[in-house]
Amino acid sequence: MAKLLYGCGLRLFECLNLRVHNFNFDAGILTIHDGKGQKDRTVPIPETIKPELLAHLERVKKLHQRDLADGYAGVFMINQLEKKYKNAGKELIWQWFFPAKALTYVPDADEFRRYHHHETHIQKAIKKAVNKAQLTKRASAHTFRHSFATHLLQANYDIRTIQELLGHSDVRTTMVYTHTIKSKTIKEIKSPLDF
Repeated sequence: MAKLLYGCGLRLFECLNLRVHNFNFDAGILTIHDGKGQKDRTVPIPETIKPELLAHLERVKKLHQRDLADGYAGVFMINQLEKKYKNAGKELIWQWFFPAKALTYVPDADEFRRYHHHETHIQKAIKKAVNKAQLTKRASAHTFRHSFATHLLQANYDIRTIQELLGHSDVRTTMVYTHTIKSKTIKEIKSPLDF
């Protein structure tokens, strides 16, 4: 999860809400549905973690098969999808990419369903890693998103591309990251002939 937070610039809730169908490994893109402001966007899947993600997907598939064999009711669905597509919660594509370890009992329906990982799991893991590394600055799940934007700026990506990858409505929100990058003087900039 932490690698996706940083590698794709995701917000924590966007990462937790990922489902199997959000990943297009053939095209190398991840689609984030209903991000902040109910907007969709796509970001590249980092090549370096693609093997890990595919291995994780296999574990999700096995868990899903066990759940089906045990007769569970499927995953929790959002909005009106449950009514529109009655069996969608049992389909592989709708399974959480980061499923909770345990099923949740729904007393009203007398059934078991699976939810995604709880946000505190990743938050506690990050806090533990920060303490172990003895960092002298505060760091959280959202720090990975800030680092994603800052590192893209350092690599000379244009602000509009970064805005699109982060899913910001207003470029002024993205411009906040420019204060973290050291500006170059005219004598430090190379001519295109020197590239």
